[in-house]
Amino acid sequence: MKRKSRRGPLHPDAPLYQQDHPRPVTRRQFVAQGFMTGAATVLAPSIFGMFANPRAAHAALSPDLEALKQSCGIAVAGAGKIPFICIDLAGGANMVGSNVLVGGQGGQLDFLSVAGYGRLGLPGDMVPNAPNPGSPTNDFVDSTLGLRFHSDSAFLRGIVNRVSPTTAANINGAVIPARSENDTGNNPHNPMYGIWRAGADGELLTLIGSQSSDSGGNSMAPAALIDPSVRPTKVDRTSDVTGLVDTGRLVGLLAQDDAVRVMESIQRLSDRKLARVDTAITRDAIIKQMVRCNYVKAADLADRYGDPSALNPQLDPDIVGPAGIFSQAEFNADAEFRKTAAVMKLVINGYAGAGTITMGGYDYHGQGRATGEIRDLRAGRCMGACLEYAARRGVPLMLYVFSDGSLSADGVVDNTVDGRGKFMWTSDNQQTAASFFLVYNPAGRAQLYTGDNRPPEQHRQIGWFRRDASVETSSTPAANNVNLLVNTVILNYMALHGEQGLFGGRFPGHGLGSASLQDSLIAFNPIVNGTIS
Repeated sequence: MKRKSRRGPLHPDAPLYQQDHPRPVTRRQFVAQGFMTGAATVLAPSIFGMFANPRAAHAALSPDLEALKQSCGIAVAGAGKIPFICIDLAGGANMVGSNVLVGGQGGQLDFLSVAGYGRLGLPGDMVPNAPNPGSPTNDFVDSTLGLRFHSDSAFLRGIVNRVSPTTAANINGAVIPARSENDTGNNPHNPMYGIWRAGADGELLTLIGSQSSDSGGNSMAPAALIDPSVRPTKVDRTSDVTGLVDTGRLVGLLAQDDAVRVMESIQRLSDRKLARVDTAITRDAIIKQMVRCNYVKAADLADRYGDPSALNPQLDPDIVGPAGIFSQAEFNADAEFRKTAAVMKLVINGYAGAGTITMGGYDYHGQGRATGEIRDLRAGRCMGACLEYAARRGVPLMLYVFSDGSLSADGVVDNTVDGRGKFMWTSDNQQTAASFFLVYNPAGRAQLYTGDNRPPEQHRQIGWFRRDASVETSSTPAANNVNLLVNTVILNYMALHGEQGLFGGRFPGHGLGSASLQDSLIAFNPIVNGTIS
């Protein structure tokens, strides 16, 4: 049965009033239904880790102080791990079928039944293998990003709206069919603590996130991975990002270069005096080294961050402006764009090791198909922004997208312009859930894993759906266990560095089985050798 939508789509920031849900009372319920936004947050490391690993090149201090930096533990190169960003779509978004393609045991192109795709929101004349004279391939399959999307996917339209053709040619991805509970933050979806344990770190921050929660996002982190020393503190505006570093009043009274020279001179004077002083403390040499290092760190801080544009995403021409990923008007008008800009600025430049962007309002069933399409389109634009910024910085990126549960359609068509003739979302449905990740590699598109004898397409889709569009829960360890979904994502992150052999040692009791089974869960061959050079 078909009928037209009875109302227009909701604004992407409008709250969702769900008659079949209880009144929201928790923070997570408010975020999922769009009554609260998912603002960007940062996870601050201990003070001794504050100056670990800049990925971007900075001006050098004087040679004598550069040598001293090494003994003080002020690294001059990044942590060397691939930047990692995850997008947490709070509320149970549609991930597959109408967006990323999902299929049977043979992979994405092992097509489901027409009824199965209907459950995933697609009428019979829009299923992936239906005739489509308007497409070069005469179907609804798009492989622009390596990972196959439905050609009318809102995620895809948003991504390609932000990435250049050159960037798109260097992207690949994988989809992971996996059930998770609907409309709850109790799913332990967030992998950031594990990414940190795998080696990701930043110059200023270990991790960044989007909520004042133990995970830094809407969904929880697996309890076994949480480390209280990197619990998030909230940052929700550009000024909070630029406020991460205080270079003191000297920078401002003097030009940046002059301020650095003054601090270098102070260090040298202090060092000469220390050489003539006996502190009368048993560990005299250690005390003196600590004093020396504090002066060096102050000079180094002014050297790197005395320029206010160093951290400010709004002053980065690659992010905002005529040639930027966002226009000034877009940046000013949309809080999700500002949040995305802040997170990608910090992570991709190496100031933070990994980050979460939480986007609220994805419990959009019962609101007309158009409402979901508009929100998915904006999420896609945020995904594309992260990928394009990595390309402009010339560094790789792993971008992971997940949601708490999923939803299904019932065959009622939304024929509005934004509804695009697709079925309306009508109810929550954890059986149709999945997650996916995209990998950008500046050296060329990541290649599907060749470390076992499985067909390549079975690495692009890790697990599978039944023909009726429900997750085959026996297809992988992750398919029916969110904790193991997180471990699968971490394993793939380590495999991009060629370090999957270290996974068992870093994550004892991981639940992913033998090395042979782990091989079946890996999507790509390494794109870096241990660290980014």
